[in-house]
Amino acid sequence: MEKTMTPLAGCAREVLAAVRGVLTDIDETVSTRSRLTGEAYGAIEALKAAGLRVIPVTGRPAGWCDHIARFWPVDAVVGENGAFWMWHDADSGRLRTRFVQDEATRAEGRRRLETVRAEVLREVPGAGIASDQPYRAADLAIDFCEDVAPLPHADIHRIVAIFEKHGAHAKVSSIHVNGWFGDYDKLTTSRLMMGELFGVDLDADRSRWVFSGDSPNDAPMFGYFPNAVGVANVRDFAADMERLPRWITTARSGAGFVELAHALIAARR
Repeated sequence: MEKTMTPLAGCAREVLAAVRGVLTDIDETVSTRSRLTGEAYGAIEALKAAGLRVIPVTGRPAGWCDHIARFWPVDAVVGENGAFWMWHDADSGRLRTRFVQDEATRAEGRRRLETVRAEVLREVPGAGIASDQPYRAADLAIDFCEDVAPLPHADIHRIVAIFEKHGAHAKVSSIHVNGWFGDYDKLTTSRLMMGELFGVDLDADRSRWVFSGDSPNDAPMFGYFPNAVGVANVRDFAADMERLPRWITTARSGAGFVELAHALIAARR
C-alpha cells in the first residue's frame, strides 16, 4: 500500500469546486485536544452557508448524536461507527433516527458485549470504559487515553484482539476502541444514509464528496473517497492503517478541518 499523502494545497481548484459536501469524523478531526474550538464550529457553519452538506460520521454515542443533530449546523450525523444515523426533520420539526439493526438485535449485541467488557477490564490493566458508554445504543467503547493514562500500542491491539475473539468488530479511534456485533461500519452506513435520506448514489458520485478524518476507524472511508482528506495528525496512526487519505492538511485536528473548509469555500468563489 502506498504510504504517501499529498498536501491539500496541491489539490486542483476545479476538484475542490466540484465538491457537494463533507462527511467528517469528529474527535481530533473537528475537535482539538477533546475540545470544540470556535474556529472549527464556525467552519461547519461556513461550509453550510456556502451551500455544502455537512455530515459528521463518528464513533460517539447516540446521546451525543441527538445533541449534534439538533443543535449543530449539520444535515445529519452517523453515530457509533455506523449503528445509526440521526437528522432533524425540518418539515416535522422532529429528530429522526434510523438504526441499521432492529431493537432485538441490538439488545442481543449489548448482552454479548458484557462478556467482552469483563474480559477487557480483567486482561488489560489501565483500560477503562468510556465515560460516554451510558449514552450508547449498540456498541462498547473502551477508553485507552481520553480519561485514563495512555496505554501502549500493544495493549490497544490486545483490546482489539479480545473483541475479535468473541466475534465482534473492533475499530480504533484516536481515543477509544469501539466494538460491536453486526456487519456495518462508518462506510456502509454512510452509503445507505446518503441514498435513503438524500437520494445520492455515492458509488457513482464519490469524487464530489470529501471525507475528513484522522485515525484507523476512518480507513474504510479513506479508501472509498478518492478525495479524502486527513488532518495532519493522521500521521500518528499511519503505520497501523490499511488505507490512507489522498490529501493531508498542514494543521492538526480542528485547525486542519478549518484549513479544509477554507480551501473548499475559496474554490467555490
